[in-house]
This record gives sequence, C-alpha cells and structure tokens, in this order.
Amino acid sequence: MAYWLMKSEPDDVSIDDLAARHTVGWYGVRNYQARNMMRDTQQIGDGVLFYHSSCAEPGIAGIAEVASHAYPDPTQFDPQSKYYDAKSTPENPRWMQVDVRFVRKTRLLSLAQMRQYPELAQMQVLQKGSRLSITPVSAEHWAFIQGLLA
Repeated sequence: MAYWLMKSEPDDVSIDDLAARHTVGWYGVRNYQARNMMRDTQQIGDGVLFYHSSCAEPGIAGIAEVASHAYPDPTQFDPQSKYYDAKSTPENPRWMQVDVRFVRKTRLLSLAQMRQYPELAQMQVLQKGSRLSITPVSAEHWAFIQGLLA
C-alpha cells in the first residue's frame, strides 16, 4: 500500500463535496509527473491525504483512498472545459485521472501547522518550490499525520 497527498481547490471539489458524492474523478491534472504517478504507481486502496489548496488556509482536510485504476480524463476532450487539450484525442489521450473515495473528514491540519513538526520536514509538500498536485507520502509521514488527526 502506498500513500499520497492530493491537492484540490475547495471551490472546485472540497472534502465536503467528496463526502456528499462518496467518489469523485480526480480530473484536471495537467502535469506529466503527477499524471505518471496516477497512471503508473497509484493502486486501488492507496491512502490519500485530501489537501485543500489555493484557499485562505491550505492544509489536509480529510482522508480518502484511490478507488480506481487510471483512465482518460474526459475534460481533455471537452472544448468547453478549462482543461481542454486540443492535441489529445480519445485514441491517444494525454491526461489521466483516478477515482478517489471518501474515507473521513478530519479537522484541518494547516500547512503552517505541518511546518511546526520536525517529523514532517521532509514531506514533499513542505519543500520550497513544491507545486505538484499529487505527491507521494512515506509510511512514516502517513502514520505521524494519522496520529495528529486522531
């Protein structure tokens, strides 16, 4: 089992939206490294730290799990979508998504709070210049964060 931190803008899909829908497609990823992690590495059942980004107080807002194997992101084919990619075709899709299933909402563990713990200092999300929307999380960091959220 692997663990991931996956960022979502709460104005688009929040932890409350995920709780209401139970499962959502993780659409709109337009970074090759993040796409490759979904396509090549993520497995059904992997743990997800659901992270609110691009908001007043970014941080971990809940726990989810990967619920599907990667499949083509349909927004890449929709000319009305802000995620449209004219060079992508159904026969040769560029962008993938996975489904993510709600596990539980937690109190917000803010980015500022995460920075206070030396045990989390090596987390990718805390590294200067880290902007990926999907990052791996070590088993040690996962366990430590689970303890903080208990």
